[in-house]
Amino acid sequence: MTGGPVSGRSRVRAPGTWPAAAGLIGGIAVAYTVGALVDVVAPLIVAMVAGVVLRNVGVLGPAAQERMGAVTKRLLRAGVVLLGLQLAVPELIELSPAYLAVVAATVVVTFLGTVRLGRVFGVARERSMLLATGFSICGASAIVAMSGVVDSDEDDVATTVAMVTLYGSLAIAVFPLLQSPLGLGDDAFGVWVGASVHEVAQVVAAATVAGEAALVVAVLAKLGRVVLLAPLVTLVAMGQRRERAVSAPDAPRPSLLPPFVLGFLVMVAVRSTGIVPAGAVSAAEVATTLLLSGAMVGLGAGVHVRSLVRTGGRAAALGAASTVLAATVAYGGLVLAGG
Repeated sequence: MTGGPVSGRSRVRAPGTWPAAAGLIGGIAVAYTVGALVDVVAPLIVAMVAGVVLRNVGVLGPAAQERMGAVTKRLLRAGVVLLGLQLAVPELIELSPAYLAVVAATVVVTFLGTVRLGRVFGVARERSMLLATGFSICGASAIVAMSGVVDSDEDDVATTVAMVTLYGSLAIAVFPLLQSPLGLGDDAFGVWVGASVHEVAQVVAAATVAGEAALVVAVLAKLGRVVLLAPLVTLVAMGQRRERAVSAPDAPRPSLLPPFVLGFLVMVAVRSTGIVPAGAVSAAEVATTLLLSGAMVGLGAGVHVRSLVRTGGRAAALGAASTVLAATVAYGGLVLAGG
């Protein structure tokens, strides 16, 4: 018998690799194209829908779903790190201290209140945490960031992203109608929208109706919320670590500061120095959208629609309550601030 050692690396790929790659690339392309053509539709939401469709019409088999899931967390964490390059802390100085206080108070009260209300509505803790993060910080981006530190599953992410889409879309129609009845000037209206509407695209759409001044302030207020993403995720990770130490002292504990959150903070610091060229910031924005869209396709591909429909009613009630809470706290803060 003759023969010898096999040379070179095996060219055999794991089952499902090519369908998973095609699904990711196709989902990202659709999400980016729709987001570019329709300003009020966030690419991340389109990507999630694309992933759900791919899974539930049978395009992706179990092997492809597994392969797609294997890269989802990597895409998610890389996208969150690059998200930091969109934030320049010195820009927040353009908002008055009173307005910054309104934004901070809205984030804190909305997050804690939503988690507490989740118990009242009978929503699972992990799902409540994701919804509280998305509604208090920045919609789908915040949800996928928080999903990296809590024990949530794809259905939790899909449900909370769906709530962001539903109530953020309603806010675009309703908030401009309330500006005059609530007696809000353009600046105060911009803060109200920026502090309580969920997605950046939704903030822009709702504030544009009131003019350029309201739009600029709304975007700055939204920026103030996004800056709080890293501290919030870190605090939750610390809580998870303490709970794990008590309930399972021998089990591995979550990182005190997740590496992707540290990377996010580093990118914020770099952008805040003012040394990053505008072209690099624009390129990073595109890369962030592509990475997070890929993560959302992967998360969507793990969703089973029938189970989502069965469990989504309570989350919808919680989303409505959280939206009202955020809007009420922000408006109350503006009244106290004389806005």
